[in-house]
Amino acid sequence: MTEDMTFDPVTGDHLKEWGHRPGKQFPDLLTRANAMRAEGFGLVRIRQELEGEIPPVVPTMDPHAHGAVAFHENIDVSHPDEEDNVLKVRETMAALMQTPTIEAGAIMPDACPAGPVGTIPVGGVAAARNAIHPGMHSADICCSVMITDLGNADPKAVLDAAQSVTHFGPGGRPQGQRFTTSLKLLDAFRENPFLNNPKSLRMAQEHMGTQGDGNHFLFVGRSRKTGRTAIVTHHGSRGPGAVLYKNGMAVAERFRKELSPKTRKQNAWIPADTQEGRDYWDALQLIRKWTKANHNAIHQATLEAARAGDVGERFWNEHNFVFKRGDLFYHGKGATPAWHDYAQDATGLTLIPLNMSEPVLVVRGKDADHGLGFSPHGAGRNFSRSEHKRRMGSVTPEQMLKAETEGLDVRFHAGGVDASELPSSYKSADNVVAQIKSYDLAEIEDFIDPYGCIMAGDVPPFWKNKKKGRR
Repeated sequence: MTEDMTFDPVTGDHLKEWGHRPGKQFPDLLTRANAMRAEGFGLVRIRQELEGEIPPVVPTMDPHAHGAVAFHENIDVSHPDEEDNVLKVRETMAALMQTPTIEAGAIMPDACPAGPVGTIPVGGVAAARNAIHPGMHSADICCSVMITDLGNADPKAVLDAAQSVTHFGPGGRPQGQRFTTSLKLLDAFRENPFLNNPKSLRMAQEHMGTQGDGNHFLFVGRSRKTGRTAIVTHHGSRGPGAVLYKNGMAVAERFRKELSPKTRKQNAWIPADTQEGRDYWDALQLIRKWTKANHNAIHQATLEAARAGDVGERFWNEHNFVFKRGDLFYHGKGATPAWHDYAQDATGLTLIPLNMSEPVLVVRGKDADHGLGFSPHGAGRNFSRSEHKRRMGSVTPEQMLKAETEGLDVRFHAGGVDASELPSSYKSADNVVAQIKSYDLAEIEDFIDPYGCIMAGDVPPFWKNKKKGRR
């Protein structure tokens, strides 16, 4: 005789009441419970049968009760704007360093805030144990720079060729104008639970050969050391990376609620030793491969269009990514790895662009302890884009462009000048270079002096275009 002869089905509420935590195991538990129910078992017996599958209670990890972990500062203050910026960076880093997984941190000379207090700043580095924090590499995963030596090619011909093949702005390339995406890489996407979705697969094809907007660019210049022409591109993983970031943050949030509900949402993490953590790490490596292929596609199309013959070295590096070193995961947000073997394709050389009127630095990292092995990724900002616009007063973007880039061939893909990307919106390039040297973060081996560049330009946000279309 069973102890309960009513045959109402077992529900998720029953499971939660018995101590099971909602998750992907729930459908299987309910199927088994209701199969037993159909055989006449009562709720008490079913509960006893399933008790062995209640996951153990994991102690929550609250932000450090003793305060934040200390972090290294590699940044100077020589102007009121810089002072205000550094105070904000310190405030957000102090909050970030309370995250219970974090064991060390550092800020670079180009540091500036990038969101609410507690968000990793641009130019920030955070080392975590057994944790990957999607919010600490940001939505622009694997934002990176690549250089190709084009020999004695005419810089104007290279820039003209680049303008004919590259793509800036929101969205991807239309059908008939798309670059080829590796079928092997697409198959690898399909095998990863974070990337195997229609949106990621579609964007991986549509966005190949595109550069996006904001501070992404295509730069042409000459090596000060050799006099040879070079092309440098700057962009990230576009749509595929943005989708991975969104999916990663959703998984990290589930872990945050369980493991550390008092941790700020932007600092949620995926435990690296879980299946989700292993899958996310693998997804990051696939996004890295996609991004490198994207750079390569633009460089190859440009040199073919320019008919450049004497092609030399090509290398690249990322600055929005997660790197594993020893048993720690190093999150660089706008920070460049500065140890020689940070990746299998590392050459020992990395790139640090400053602004459109200044050289791109070719450097060899110093692996400085006080930088956690990183160097800056660029010049950074002392104030926001909107503040820069306010300070322009009555000066037009066109007037500012002419005054700040005299003698250079600067082009905006959308036509309109984006004043927030002009040199005056960035920190002093000379100061950043001086701090790279004074903090011994990298050795400068060459300067790629500018001939000109292409940027997205003043592109209205995609949501404004959608509203206009609806009207």
